[in-house]
Amino acid sequence: MADRRTLAVTGAGISTDSGIPDYRGMGTTPVEPVDFQQFVTDPVWYRWVWARNHSTWRLLEPLVPTPGHVALARLEEAGLLTGTATQNVDRLHSRAGQRAVWELHGAYDRVVCLDCGRITPRAELDTRLTALNPDYPRETDPARVAITPEADRAAAEACDFKAARCEQCGGLLKPDIVFFGESLPAVMDEAMQAARHCDVVLVAGSSLAVLTGLWIVRQALAGGAELVVINRGPTAVDELAAIRVEGGTSEFLAPLAERLIA
Repeated sequence: MADRRTLAVTGAGISTDSGIPDYRGMGTTPVEPVDFQQFVTDPVWYRWVWARNHSTWRLLEPLVPTPGHVALARLEEAGLLTGTATQNVDRLHSRAGQRAVWELHGAYDRVVCLDCGRITPRAELDTRLTALNPDYPRETDPARVAITPEADRAAAEACDFKAARCEQCGGLLKPDIVFFGESLPAVMDEAMQAARHCDVVLVAGSSLAVLTGLWIVRQALAGGAELVVINRGPTAVDELAAIRVEGGTSEFLAPLAERLIA
């Protein structure tokens, strides 16, 4: 890695040691999450998304980066990693100290107005939602994190949560993460550009079942990059890997960083 441009592509597996369950994405459970069109066209779904988001978003606040996150940050600081394209919205790469992070699915701690584009901290909206719903219960189990919830219509219709709108223009507010059926953010182009120019692409903690990460890897491979995979369980690119490690990211990346940086 010392003389080669290396790009990391990470998924939920790199964050499991922090207490976040593997499933936080789309297309991997029997019930799909509320999609973008449902969210913007039906007040029932709008209310339901914010009800579940309000109940659970604080579960991510106290979590700390895993040894895998810290290892990637150390490799970046040492000039051995050009950056990380992540499917995660938990911000743990940035909390570990990484600077070059492309959040392919957005971030849980931001809110965007779909009308005027204003970005606000999620904590700021929490104050408003708590005032509107002072007795609404909060989850305590990280396994029930629901930044975007499953499309449970019966539960949504029974929900009496009071959602908020943009203070600036009155528009719809959305967690600043990518919903199913929504366009990908501009950072996807930046990550693809990094993939075009890397010599090694390191998949860490992702099966690549979600296409965003797979597209990045395919772009890197098309440019002649070598593939290294570290994951518990099979991935979509195992047969293409020059090095394939079956295991957790923390247990492999932490000693790797020690050896390379020492």
